[in-house]
Amino acid sequence: MTEVEVVVDFPTAHKRIPVPLAMTCQEAPEAVSSVSKMAYQTLQQEYLQIPVVTRAYTTACVLTTAAVQLEIITPFQLYFNPDLILKNYQVWRLFTNFLFFGPVGFNFLFNMIFLYRYCRMLEEGSFRGRTADFVFMFLFGGLLMTIFGIFVSLVFLGQAFTIMLVYIWSRRNPNVRMNFFGLLNFQAPFLPWVLMGFSLLLGNSIIVDLLGIAVGHVYYFLEDVFPNQPGGGRWLRTPSIIKMLFDTPEEDANYNPLPEDRPGGFAWGEGQRLGG
Repeated sequence: MTEVEVVVDFPTAHKRIPVPLAMTCQEAPEAVSSVSKMAYQTLQQEYLQIPVVTRAYTTACVLTTAAVQLEIITPFQLYFNPDLILKNYQVWRLFTNFLFFGPVGFNFLFNMIFLYRYCRMLEEGSFRGRTADFVFMFLFGGLLMTIFGIFVSLVFLGQAFTIMLVYIWSRRNPNVRMNFFGLLNFQAPFLPWVLMGFSLLLGNSIIVDLLGIAVGHVYYFLEDVFPNQPGGGRWLRTPSIIKMLFDTPEEDANYNPLPEDRPGGFAWGEGQRLGG
């Protein structure tokens, strides 16, 4: 029987599956089932290779947006409202307002791409092997952002949180050259400001971006700048209970991290280190 080869191309594997040209009615579904099973297993493997904090946060954002799109829940059940939190004990609003980026569209995809890329690069870069410290950064940034958010009357803080992650990454990688849509070249520390300018061009309020930049700078100053100053010290210390819950003694030797040398992976974020 003559055979052809169907190439199943996955990010981490290239496998050739011989498929007979002349299949019986019973063989064809089995071949399709085999390919589907392999695809599922590969996607599952790729998903599980994403660092735990990035995986948990991005998954929660996607599932929340999907639930809103399917009208299982509404944004009115998610937004930040201090009165409902304090008087009606709707404590979940402290967290859900960071998970919703609006209906599926350009703004949602744009935010999710940046959230995933820079959250993952932080977790695999300067926070590699320090999951507890990364979780503490999330908690500190979220708390500070919530306090500031009360005064600027913001009801959803997910975009500001994304800008915070971008800001911290950009300050810790100052020698990376960036390219924005192939039009503008600059170094990484200018990335949050470029994104704010782009948001302004789209007609969005820059208050959200400024809030993310402000909170990101507070964390960066307290964690990276002030401890190295004369008379300075570390004010941010990860509680031992968080270390006990999230820090693991060993890492998977086969783990394949996302390279920080390609920070964007897309036209608006691709760059390289100076001198590289």
